[in-house]
Amino acid sequence: MAVLKPEVKAFIVQAVACFDPPSTVVESVKTGFGVVVSRQQVEAHDPTKVSGRGLAERWKELFEETRKAFLEDTSAIGISHKAVRLRALNRMAAKAEGMGNMALAAQLMEQAAKECGDAFTNKVRKELSGPGGAPIPVANLSVDEWKGIAREVADEV
Repeated sequence: MAVLKPEVKAFIVQAVACFDPPSTVVESVKTGFGVVVSRQQVEAHDPTKVSGRGLAERWKELFEETRKAFLEDTSAIGISHKAVRLRALNRMAAKAEGMGNMALAAQLMEQAAKECGDAFTNKVRKELSGPGGAPIPVANLSVDEWKGIAREVADEV
């Protein structure tokens, strides 16, 4: 097992705290630092795993701080934003349409409509209320009054 420099250890601890899988961290360390580490070595830097129980206190603190910040702030994750998702769906739909895959393009357009808040679905949302927005009184209605309300609602739909 290679002895790791503090900056490599910090990178591994932070990546694991952000729920990156060990195989992804191995590749990132190799690409970013030119150091080859094993998946087991990466897992040893995760204090939530049995293999990470002997991790130094400073790395445990870094892990906890990073994990807390990661879970509280989703703004750094592009796909968490509606605009980013819509742009990606737009690119995919255009590509699918260009390839002649109309079924996929239609599915992507439907997904985009859902992202926009059901703008193009045929869901009917109707709110019923009494005078001035008050609840409809139901306790003292006769059968004929119920039938009248039902006819009014049916006429509106």
